[in-house]
Amino acid sequence: MTDRLSHLSSARDIVIKLGSQLLSDRGGALDAAFLSGIATQVAELHRDRRRVTIVSSGAVSAGLKLLNLAKRPRDLAQLQAVAAVGQRKLMDAWADAFESHALPVAQILLTREDIDHRTRFLNLRNTVHAIHELGAIPIINENDTISTDELVRITFGDNDVLAALVCQALRADLLVLMSVVDGVLDSTGQSLRYVANVEDAAKHVRQDKSQLGKGGMNSKLAAAKIVTGAGETLIVADGRTQNLLPRLLAGEDLGTFFAPRGGRKTGKSRWISAARPAGTIFVDDGAANAITQKNRSLLPAGVVKIDGDFERGDVVTVANLAGLAIARGLSNYSAADVLAILGKKSADVRQLLGQSAYEEVVHRDNLVSA
Repeated sequence: MTDRLSHLSSARDIVIKLGSQLLSDRGGALDAAFLSGIATQVAELHRDRRRVTIVSSGAVSAGLKLLNLAKRPRDLAQLQAVAAVGQRKLMDAWADAFESHALPVAQILLTREDIDHRTRFLNLRNTVHAIHELGAIPIINENDTISTDELVRITFGDNDVLAALVCQALRADLLVLMSVVDGVLDSTGQSLRYVANVEDAAKHVRQDKSQLGKGGMNSKLAAAKIVTGAGETLIVADGRTQNLLPRLLAGEDLGTFFAPRGGRKTGKSRWISAARPAGTIFVDDGAANAITQKNRSLLPAGVVKIDGDFERGDVVTVANLAGLAIARGLSNYSAADVLAILGKKSADVRQLLGQSAYEEVVHRDNLVSA
């Protein structure tokens, strides 16, 4: 309780994520009463000078209801059209929910490329912070009308991972994934209350997902790994618990609490962890040990092979000989140059590339553990 309270009572920047099933009533329409309840809780935190950013699903399900469609279309263009129709309805519902609290809402639509691109990643943070400074509530969703990733279940997984990546961009203290169950369930159906290690918890978690949503427990564990790896806290809890958010921040034992792992990462490290790698650099056992155990840079001599066509400054995965990702980092070289220097000593690299040569393929200051 003490550990939980110490993390939550000091949380000032909070991201909450709500899934489609949670936002919908039994008839499949957006549940206005539920949204109003969430708005009341957020307004209370707002008065307490806590900044709350909402990641909201619901555009597709709202579109289905407006268009009198019984089920999600399989055709991608039609599904994107449904999302386009529903997105306006979703934002209207949120605006109505916050109106009685005199809090305007701001819509932000993201694609995966907004996370991958360093400048856009930073601009997301600046924009959201400016919205909070103006006294509005940011509502974020993936841009379903032009992005195929979330719709075909490739990238975000019902916005759980999107919410985690938003946390990375904002350097938020806490992510609350609001679910329709009381936290992450183990194989017997019981809620896990405290998780210190995401990988250990994954062995005991029951795999299921909602009818409307696309993310199951796997996506929540993936989000937890991202957030706790950055030194922040994540909670999965039943979103329909009365007055959930204030009770969580008071330290009440609700849902599943994922404890931070290590210290807080820098903004650059968070982006390296969040961006999709452009390629993979495979290293020998000596280099893998130097990176993981001794916090060393990756030198050309330790590189065995590469995969992908990356450029200088791109994020790359560093993997061992077994193909296991051990780190991510910013490459000092293009793929073509790495191929030219792999396995070579530093003196040979300087002779080959001249003044453009770097001592390191990836400097330790630009490496983060996988």
